[in-house]
Amino acid sequence: MNLLTVGKKVACVLAGASLAGACATPAAPVFDHAAAVADVRMLDEAAERIRADVAYLADDAMEGREAGKRGYDAAVDYVAARMDALGLSPGNGESWFQEVALRTASSTPEASAMSIENANGDVATLTFLEDFKIFPSLEETTVSFSAPAIFVGYGVHAPALGHDDFAGLDVEGKVVVRFAGAPEAFPSDARAHYGSSQTKAEYIASRGAIASVGLYTDVTEKLFPWRQVMRNPVATATSWVRPNGKADVSGSGLKGSISLNPDRAQLLFDGAPETYQALREELAQSGVSPRGFDLPVTITASGAATFEVAQSRNVIGVIEGADPALKNEALVITAHLDHVGIDDGPRRGQDVINNGAMDNALGVAMLLETAKRFLEGPPPARTIVFVALTAEEKGLLGADQFAQFPTLGDEEVIANVNLDMPLMLHRFTDIVAFGGERSSLGPLIEKALADIDVKLSPDPMPEQGLFTRSDHYRFVEQGIPSVFLWPGFANGGEEVIGDFIANHYHNVSDDMSLPIRWKDAVRFTDVNYAIAREIADGETRPTWNEGDFFGELFAGE
Repeated sequence: MNLLTVGKKVACVLAGASLAGACATPAAPVFDHAAAVADVRMLDEAAERIRADVAYLADDAMEGREAGKRGYDAAVDYVAARMDALGLSPGNGESWFQEVALRTASSTPEASAMSIENANGDVATLTFLEDFKIFPSLEETTVSFSAPAIFVGYGVHAPALGHDDFAGLDVEGKVVVRFAGAPEAFPSDARAHYGSSQTKAEYIASRGAIASVGLYTDVTEKLFPWRQVMRNPVATATSWVRPNGKADVSGSGLKGSISLNPDRAQLLFDGAPETYQALREELAQSGVSPRGFDLPVTITASGAATFEVAQSRNVIGVIEGADPALKNEALVITAHLDHVGIDDGPRRGQDVINNGAMDNALGVAMLLETAKRFLEGPPPARTIVFVALTAEEKGLLGADQFAQFPTLGDEEVIANVNLDMPLMLHRFTDIVAFGGERSSLGPLIEKALADIDVKLSPDPMPEQGLFTRSDHYRFVEQGIPSVFLWPGFANGGEEVIGDFIANHYHNVSDDMSLPIRWKDAVRFTDVNYAIAREIADGETRPTWNEGDFFGELFAGE
């Protein structure tokens, strides 16, 4: 689908016309945008625009907008045409797009094998899927290793917090065995960072280990029981490919990672100073990482994977700053365009398309509406960059590439405001700005809300570590102050947000049938615009707060 064709479709949507005739796309099902727009004739124009955009992006014809698939490509062209129609400038030279090459590794179940040999020479041969699962490498299509094992507690190296599970241990050439998660005593966001498998893989690889085995805790067994692991024999991993042709991977050089059925984990501790069960109970009671030690066993494993490469795109539009002294400083406003695609399984009479109306067609529609506000208002002092990102659902990949390789020429990214799954299901009276308290963005947000009947609330779910789980975090990793906006829990928000997450999140029911409050979507756009305007026109660029964990970790502040 070319941009001109999509541009005609946009014109049809905004004019309330039918997509028949000149506005039809022969290769895709015809979507009746006239009916979608007619449903909201009584709403104001902004609500009408937002709903029309969501209706298009969440239509079945988009096939769930999975990155690298044809439905996502159609959505990309639509958003680019909308940016063009609004009057934005292309954000990558003369192009609206940043190409993102995705590599997916899918394991070959029949090639997976694992055994554990103890100090007496006794060998336990494990059964694939029933006992273990090997996750594929994005660097090699075949995996084979045999090495001694070493237990390293949580496997966390956090010197800034006075914690090092590797102190006194030599892991070079060994298979690292570690519990999932991080110490309970860590602040919630630091715990999310250090508990992530990516952070652990980076450090484990840097110490010369060759592979890792993850152990269940009481918490992870409740969240991810082994029966769920067994449901899908194929393990997949996806990343983006750097300009040098190599996949961007955490823990480059590791030959693989293994998840082990907790019922078989004691095999690793045969003859060790402590049993697996005793260590797990110690962890549950104290939350303190057990001290590590060498394990008197050798782990032998092998596996294979097939690689698939797909092209995807970020969509980028720009408003150049009007202040000669500030226009080389850029505020980036983001919303991910992709969703999770089509479910596997029975098709006859069943809905299998994950339309992603809330996640995140609505966020993209708000991004476009925010751009319209800037274009109709006074020119911003700083440059504003609007990016619809790919592959958030595959690991924040489009954001990672843009944050590391921005397409801005001389402009420097000084802040990011991210819109992800803004749940417009209640009359919100407060918002949460995840990360706002970490930088000077916090006071700017409070100032922006002063003239709007909306309050700023603290993170209502700090244990979830949401600050590290959306696209803005890739900007944080580049040392850039960032915030992620969400409606708050007041005025019934906690109940409706909880219901969505429990019953509709990443589900086929996240579609236009939900009771989306379109006028509240306009109010949320008002909030987003007010915050972005304060950043764009502020006298000074945002800075991290002194002593902030992420500021010190990634920006050295």
